[in-house]
Amino acid sequence: MEKVLPFLMFQDGKAEEAMNFYTSLMEDSEITNLVRYGANESGDEGTIMQATFILKGQEFMCIDSNVKHEFSFTPSFSIYVTCNTEDEILSLYQRLIEDGHALMPLDNYGFSKKFGWVNDRFGVSWQLNLLI
Repeated sequence: MEKVLPFLMFQDGKAEEAMNFYTSLMEDSEITNLVRYGANESGDEGTIMQATFILKGQEFMCIDSNVKHEFSFTPSFSIYVTCNTEDEILSLYQRLIEDGHALMPLDNYGFSKKFGWVNDRFGVSWQLNLLI
């Protein structure tokens, strides 16, 4: 076995937009590989056949699904981010919640002095925790 990666399947051609958004949120993040569907292939031309990107050292894989599914992302699987400063968690929370929605608004929940859980505009779930 070589490695294990989180895999995100986007619908409606949103994979590239999501990767660009996610890599813009954090330093040390980048798109590392991108393969598009070409003409006469099984997906819509120009959409993502397969891509990888890195967020703060964590590698992810994603695709644009060429099949419409009855399911999407679920918050039972989320991306957990530990933030070092209050400015960092506030900025990240505000950017992720744009056109998304809060599952747990940014607050003190006892187990953390500042924690928030959001679904972003693509439906991906994020847990944000401030380390103090």
